[in-house]
Amino acid sequence: MKTNIAEVVQYLQEVFGQKLTAFIAGASDAKTVGRWARGDNTPRTETEMRLRTAFQVFHLLQSHESAETIRAWFIGVNPHLDDDSPAEALSEDRFPQVIAAARTFIDGG
Repeated sequence: MKTNIAEVVQYLQEVFGQKLTAFIAGASDAKTVGRWARGDNTPRTETEMRLRTAFQVFHLLQSHESAETIRAWFIGVNPHLDDDSPAEALSEDRFPQVIAAARTFIDGG
């Protein structure tokens, strides 16, 4: 079953906070995240893809790491992403690279 976008945004807002979630989504106003989480508005298709990929990667990492470690991984410099953070790479729609970097992290790389 596919999780609706409001639930995805609510989850990300809880684990990352509104500002980081907005950054990943490419939203210029963090309050927009709250409106998406409440279901008042819905993000555009490309924005939804960023949010869903962040949600997917978080869950992938969660089976191996704590929420605090995952949050640090999302905002830290990553050599597998040309020293960009995974959050920045997601905001630039580099989905396959972020997923690959997450798998490498799980494998100890």
